[in-house]
Amino acid sequence: MHTQASWPPGREAGQVERARQALGYRVPGFLGVTTDRLQNACSHPNLIESCGRYTRRVRFAFFGLPLAALLLEQDGHHLDPVVLSPVPAVGHRRARRRFGEHLIDAAELSPGAVERAVDERLGRPSAILSWFWTRRLPERWLSASPRGYGVHPSLLPRHRGPDPCFWALDLGDSETGVTLHRLDAAYDTGAIVAQERLSIPMLDRGVGAPTRARALTAWRLARALDRPSLRLLREAARQLARGDALPERPQNEDEATWAPIPSGELLKCPWASPTARVLRRIHALSPEPGVPLVIHEQHFELLEACEDGSLPTALFPGEAHLSDQVRIRTGDGGIRALVARLPDGHEISGEELAALLAS
Repeated sequence: MHTQASWPPGREAGQVERARQALGYRVPGFLGVTTDRLQNACSHPNLIESCGRYTRRVRFAFFGLPLAALLLEQDGHHLDPVVLSPVPAVGHRRARRRFGEHLIDAAELSPGAVERAVDERLGRPSAILSWFWTRRLPERWLSASPRGYGVHPSLLPRHRGPDPCFWALDLGDSETGVTLHRLDAAYDTGAIVAQERLSIPMLDRGVGAPTRARALTAWRLARALDRPSLRLLREAARQLARGDALPERPQNEDEATWAPIPSGELLKCPWASPTARVLRRIHALSPEPGVPLVIHEQHFELLEACEDGSLPTALFPGEAHLSDQVRIRTGDGGIRALVARLPDGHEISGEELAALLAS
């Protein structure tokens, strides 16, 4: 049997929020100073003894997710304040234990209260570092430090903005990566310090190995960029700690593109397009917000799919064929549902979706 898969009424684009912005700012760790230069200042409170010599402690102001803060602290760097992003993330409790009074948790405070707390504690840090901080840092905070560096999950200047992973997948980019860049007043426009590149086809082949049961979604792409972004962040911190200058080159504005949060037609699936195009849209919107569909009055969001050409040729693009699977016609073939999400948030397989629609 077949039926039309439709866009559910009342689903406004403005109701869909996708907080997947990656900003980054960096900071140095310890700057070595010999005992000869400090012979009369060994008791200064900002100096610590290490390996038979005195070292000036460099203070980082950190904004972002707990993982990066904990790794930098593990590397021996001093972080104060540690301002955690207002999103759920692994490591919150450990960070609270580690950083104590130095920690400001934006998830527990209003935006105004966060700003007041940071204003009181920020002072003049040696540098600022941010990793997945989901709000714009006020210019007064950036100007409090002579140095600020960020890690962005794209190969700048391509895909500046809050949702580079959506655009990298939706446009069919062959590669992506991460960029360490100097912070300035505008988003993602500062000079490039370092980049690490990754092949999207290689990532796609590796996600579901060996069964290919899982697709490369925007969320999985973002997670694949975590390690290289942390690698650039930590290496830059080590270089700054040694007093090394970071090489910088300006971004080429002619190559710049903007990666806004998708809205309007970008939240729908172009069923009349070729199958490869349809799959890119589905996976670029996964897991949030997903592609919303209605079949047999059952609302669900399609999260993952694969190519499947075994549909009746009489179907029009966007029409679904139901059997033991859910298949939907595209412009040149079809797709098969692999993972869907029900209105209660529960994720089910394509087979479970087919059984639900047949009941």
